[in-house]
Amino acid sequence: MLQQIISHTPTYVWAILAFLIYRGVQACRDRVTSLRGLFIIPLVMLVLALQDLAVKFGLNGLTAGLWLLGLTAGAVLAWQLIDAGRIQVNRADGTVVQRGSVLPLLLMLAIFLTKYSVAVLFAVLPALHQSSAFLAVVCVLFGLFNGIFAGRLARYLSVWRQPTAALAA
Repeated sequence: MLQQIISHTPTYVWAILAFLIYRGVQACRDRVTSLRGLFIIPLVMLVLALQDLAVKFGLNGLTAGLWLLGLTAGAVLAWQLIDAGRIQVNRADGTVVQRGSVLPLLLMLAIFLTKYSVAVLFAVLPALHQSSAFLAVVCVLFGLFNGIFAGRLARYLSVWRQPTAALAA
């Protein structure tokens, strides 16, 4: 059955996985990124999650509410876990030093695995389209993942916007 699932997976899915792994491995090392570059992965993950929710469940009040619940929890979690004192910005160059972390790789893989699993489960068990519990879990999970990326981005932006004297301290 696993061989059937893998063989019926479109090629573009593997290309997306390769891109996510590439970006995740890059995120494991300290690197200098432009301020605009900070937005790439959170926006890609946001688009992928919302597109999947819209196709699988429809974007209605329930799915949006559950997704927002997860998003809020993830953003708060990321905001609290990221030490703003370790973030370095260089406004003159328009850059930010991002500390290497395996977290973005793990999050991107978790999102990919969740999306892939949901697609497979829908193909194998079409009745899941009617399951409120399944809908709730998936929407909250996607929101949580997106929230972690959003909270991380918000933390970096908060440091960027601090007055120069506060950054020196």
